[in-house]
Amino acid sequence: MQAFFQTIQKIVESSGFVLLFQNLGYLAMILVACGLLYLAIVKKFEPLLLLPIAFGMLMANLPGSGIIHMEFFVDTPTGYPLWEKILQEGGLGDLLYLGVKLGIYPPLIFLGIGTMTDFGPLISNPKSLLLGAAAQLGIFFTYVGAILLRFQPNEAAAIGIIGGADGPTAIFVTGQLAPGLLGSIAVAAYSYMALVPVIQPPIMRLLTTKEERKIQMRQLRTVSKTEKIVFPILCTIVISLILPQSAVLVGMLMLGNLMKESGVVERITKTAGNELMNIITIFLGFSVGCTTSADTFLTWRTLGIILLGLVAFSVGTAGGVLLGKLMCWLTHGQVNPLIGAAGVSAVPMAARVAQKVGQEENPQNFLLMHAMGPNVAGVIGSAVAAGILINLFK
Repeated sequence: MQAFFQTIQKIVESSGFVLLFQNLGYLAMILVACGLLYLAIVKKFEPLLLLPIAFGMLMANLPGSGIIHMEFFVDTPTGYPLWEKILQEGGLGDLLYLGVKLGIYPPLIFLGIGTMTDFGPLISNPKSLLLGAAAQLGIFFTYVGAILLRFQPNEAAAIGIIGGADGPTAIFVTGQLAPGLLGSIAVAAYSYMALVPVIQPPIMRLLTTKEERKIQMRQLRTVSKTEKIVFPILCTIVISLILPQSAVLVGMLMLGNLMKESGVVERITKTAGNELMNIITIFLGFSVGCTTSADTFLTWRTLGIILLGLVAFSVGTAGGVLLGKLMCWLTHGQVNPLIGAAGVSAVPMAARVAQKVGQEENPQNFLLMHAMGPNVAGVIGSAVAAGILINLFK
């Protein structure tokens, strides 16, 4: 009988319930994970990635699960010793996280995005590229803010990339420069991407006049198939030669687009945009969520990252709108400044927000296709900014 009670006592003492109440941070993180699951399922805030991220967070904070060991990746350089540790002592999260550590998942996500992207509005109106570039102002402004808050330069660069409003790019840069901040930055990036319809309109209205928001833009010219095929090839060559560190992101984005526009590989185009992208999205979201343990997430640094992320989005939006105002003045009212806000790269949500705000002032205003130019330019711009930051701080 005594042996029986000793066995029961041992089971109880080693259970997750005991460990949970020994560190209430785990309980707090489980509640945060449930909150994010609510936002993903009920409010539909970026559910494709927020749901697996939130569930990965839930799993990582169940005491004793051993699903991931972030100390392997932060303290051990990539190589045979890391593989040996993972194979001998690692969990499922460790294996999946290798795709983030080695920079595999984000480029494959970009491949899928490329198959769903139409660069026609950008090709038709090349000035849109400037608006996409201006919206990257939030990245570099936030980098300065993070330095002032005493983050290390590599960490500040990873935090700044939140301003690009591109989740895979943020994960790619953070995995390279500051893996210890990955969970916080990913949650901030995707949360703010989901809140684009809430964050952007007040900034857009503040920086533009009613008359500017009413401006109707001329219909874009039709882009030929040849132009759409040449563009991804030329873009890959030029950007990769100027900034080799951006080659993998830009190249995979353009490969996906070339597959789509060429029309000769329909089967693998569908695979890249559907099955492959869905699988990688699950792996990426879950492994990133697993990095958000109570020990690393519940800190003042995380709060600082979340606040800086809001600054990044706001400044990026303002940068695009202000350049739009300048272009409006230079063209004597032919450019609606609202389309500049779409340069933050949250495709196609930011373009839809520009359309919605414009139609509030003028129901006959159709800005969606005009806003898609800066929107897809923002995707390219965020990839270029990622290359610059990796080049400077890795």
